[in-house]
Amino acid sequence: MNKRIKNIAVALSLTACLILSACAQSTGETSSGQTLDSTAASSDQSQTTASGTETTLDSQIDSTDQFTDRDYETEADSAVNIKLADQASTADGSGVTIDNNTVTITAEGSYHLSGTLTNGQIVVETADTAKVQLILDGVTVSQTGSAAIYIKSADKVFITLAAQSENQLSSSGEFVQTDDNTVDAAIFAKSDLTLNGSGSLTVTSETGHGIVSKDDLKVTGGSYSVTAAGQGLSGKDSVRIADGTFKLNTQKDGIHAENSDDSSLGYVYIKAGEFTIAAEGDGISASSELMIENGDFDISAGTTGTTAQTSDSSDSSQKGLKATTDLLISGGKLQVQATDDSLHSNADMLISGGELQLQSGDDGLHADNDLQISGGTLSIPESYEGLEGASITISGGEITVTASDDGLNAAGDNDGSGSLFGGDMFSASGDYSITISGGSLTADAGGDGIDSNGALTVSGGEIYVSGPTDSGNGALDYNGEAVISGGVLVATGAVGMDQNFGDSSSQGSILIQLSATQEAGSSVTLTNDQGDILAEFTPAKAYQSVVVSAPDVAQGGTYTLTAGEESQTVTLTETIYGSGSESGGMGNGGGMGGGRR
Repeated sequence: MNKRIKNIAVALSLTACLILSACAQSTGETSSGQTLDSTAASSDQSQTTASGTETTLDSQIDSTDQFTDRDYETEADSAVNIKLADQASTADGSGVTIDNNTVTITAEGSYHLSGTLTNGQIVVETADTAKVQLILDGVTVSQTGSAAIYIKSADKVFITLAAQSENQLSSSGEFVQTDDNTVDAAIFAKSDLTLNGSGSLTVTSETGHGIVSKDDLKVTGGSYSVTAAGQGLSGKDSVRIADGTFKLNTQKDGIHAENSDDSSLGYVYIKAGEFTIAAEGDGISASSELMIENGDFDISAGTTGTTAQTSDSSDSSQKGLKATTDLLISGGKLQVQATDDSLHSNADMLISGGELQLQSGDDGLHADNDLQISGGTLSIPESYEGLEGASITISGGEITVTASDDGLNAAGDNDGSGSLFGGDMFSASGDYSITISGGSLTADAGGDGIDSNGALTVSGGEIYVSGPTDSGNGALDYNGEAVISGGVLVATGAVGMDQNFGDSSSQGSILIQLSATQEAGSSVTLTNDQGDILAEFTPAKAYQSVVVSAPDVAQGGTYTLTAGEESQTVTLTETIYGSGSESGGMGNGGGMGGGRR
């Protein structure tokens, strides 16, 4: 049950007992048991039982239509050669004007540039229908107060890094506006901009962004090192990356797409590439959808070496990956360190593949709506809460979670305000659920191991929980109906708030409260009357309560649970054995037969 409801329950119970001193004795139950049961009942009115059906997200991004053939082209049939030199630049063809250290491209075509400009600028100012290719082949341009390359007007510009070339562009000082455009980057484009080729480009922006397009920004190849006071790569309509090597060191977002006028734009699509991002803001941020199909990512967002926080910080801007709408990952290797959430979506999130290692000061994965995991390998060695969403659906993948609070949490926002006791009394009345039908999950949680403020449904997979050592949390915690019909589950934790599955379950589940706390590393084994092992797990922390279920556990069977130094044999007279403490059960040493009370 949600911690705010737990705290409210305790506070209300204490208040009631002050008014009616004999409240507990008159009912024969604890006052906290009464309050928790009534809260759960009222919350059930607004819960929807999870169906267990696997769902997917429909992306607005068509991955087959993100790049044209022209975006990959690096050769030019013919090109005007431009030799850059301070006060002495030259061009061997038309379409170029030179004024001191300003070189302006005025016509469609390809231009091959080499040489150096100190406090100079390359400007593209053509018709809005023109396509321009700038081939950088050993170019160094520095500019004070504006962009080193300023694309003022064109239909589309291609910046090609010639093979084996090394190029440098830098802007220093505060930007001074000379026209209607707010130029604020070392490369600034009002048009679509594509970067390609196989050479390298180093970009430095002392007070602004690195590379900006006010339309689409695409990269299909090349090696990029960007150091910026603002964002590294920024596109208004989109940032699309097919390949390349990127080293981004930024004081704001590493990669950023934002369009406040059209909610379908402002997206980020990454097909492949190698990324090393150190950002004081978000590693990668999109104002709409963020999709990653492949790539190798090493992302640091905010302060590295994060320390787990004690409250939600969803308004901060130090997330590894952030999407305002959906966030989808189908492949790649992602290593993320983030002061806030490692992966964050204001809508839905789908992880269907890839290798993810996430260290988070807040949530490892956070979705305001649905969080779905259907594949991939996911490791979260440090987090406040491991997985959080209004609904969490796991149908595949290998997941390992370590959390200082809940391992999995299906809940709404945790704002810590809104009631006399410091929390919103009605915040757990949403449509929350956790549904697990496949994959493997191992959770080590300081708070609740698996916490649903609604339904909990398990129909498959393998689930192992090292739950809390304090009596204020449980290995399993739900506020609606809990049903198990398949899969293997072993969940250990403290006595006090422990829960078993409910009577609607079709697979047997046993909850036993041990006579003594077992030390960390004391294995749990469940065997049948033939001595066959049905489930086993070695918890990482001390425990006194064990919930175990497996496909061969059924009503009428006799089973032996061995936990550390203690062993108990039970016979299931009903499908569910042992009800735990939270629901007002007896907290018995071997579990009382029968359904959850």
